[in-house]
Amino acid sequence: MAPYVCPRCGNKDESFLGKDKEGRAYCRRCLSFNGSSALPNIHRSLDVRLSLSYELSEDQKRLSRRLAENFLAGRDTLVHAVCGAGKTEIVLGVFELALRRGLQCGFAVPRRDVAIELHGRLASAFPGIRCTLVHGGRTKELTGDLVVLTTHQLYRYERYFDLLVADEIDAFPYRGDFVLESFLRRSVRGRVVFMSATPPPEVVQEFSRKGREILRLDTRFHGHPVPVPRFLESLAIVQPFHAAFLARRFMKRGKRAFIFAPTIGECERCYRLISPFLPGGAYVHSERPERARVIHDFREGRLSYLVTTSVLERGVTVKGLQAIILHADHEAIYDRATLVQISGRVGRKKEDPEGEVLFLAERNTEAMREAANEIRKSNEALSHLRG
Repeated sequence: MAPYVCPRCGNKDESFLGKDKEGRAYCRRCLSFNGSSALPNIHRSLDVRLSLSYELSEDQKRLSRRLAENFLAGRDTLVHAVCGAGKTEIVLGVFELALRRGLQCGFAVPRRDVAIELHGRLASAFPGIRCTLVHGGRTKELTGDLVVLTTHQLYRYERYFDLLVADEIDAFPYRGDFVLESFLRRSVRGRVVFMSATPPPEVVQEFSRKGREILRLDTRFHGHPVPVPRFLESLAIVQPFHAAFLARRFMKRGKRAFIFAPTIGECERCYRLISPFLPGGAYVHSERPERARVIHDFREGRLSYLVTTSVLERGVTVKGLQAIILHADHEAIYDRATLVQISGRVGRKKEDPEGEVLFLAERNTEAMREAANEIRKSNEALSHLRG
């Protein structure tokens, strides 16, 4: 008897095998992914005009050209770029190339909030094409010349994309999820571009082993370094008040702040403690009602600080933003990659490229030291390029 292989996700572990009343086999690993599949896109517009109101940096242009060369040569690429390097801008050129040829393009990210923001940017960059957004709760329209979607929706697109860009491949919930990683591989019939500021070691090793190209970009688009985080020793019990003191100092300088907490409970507790004497803020996490409205209010300058979980560690660009991390020594939540990503929220705007990242903790953990050292090394590479 042939070994069991799930036709949807490729699972070979028979412990996940189930059978219905008629004795037909099904896979419990991907059972929750049910819905219609995308039909072939019959639009395939060649009216492609890349519209940007700014110039790419020389480094961005160099990587953009290399991505196009790899795509034409039939090679996958991994882009390892620091936070704020402008990864989205780097892939616009290869998208333009593929779209002009009538090829099917996709841009996948793990988180819905990021997908929504990306869709707006890509639709603006390519006004002559049909750009479609797909995520949980928005699945009526599945086809388009360029589909921006969450990785959870990739099961609808088996062998569909001639070019798929997968950003934030180190992020929850994608990384380490067998089903999501399998859906991504199965959605590609052409080439894939992986992107991350903190690529998983196993992906780097796979690319190195197979001789595939890893493109590095250690410079932010505006040429300024990523702020190196500072460790401030602080007892756990007083950290919310310590954070409030620091946030007030930032606000007096006209800056705004994210105060990161490791859990939803800590997030709500911190806001409850500090909000009576630190007005002008709010809290946000994955279960917060009206989360999108709160984030929008912060973007628009109506709020001066947000207490947040790691739900906002990616995909947010705000002028003058500073970052304070409570319980930064919480090793189950704050690994090296997460701390690097949080640090990358600061100084992303050309008009205000500097800022502070502060680790509040009772001890300086290995993850905290590794995050600071990784950022220093990237900044050293930037200084060598300038020199």
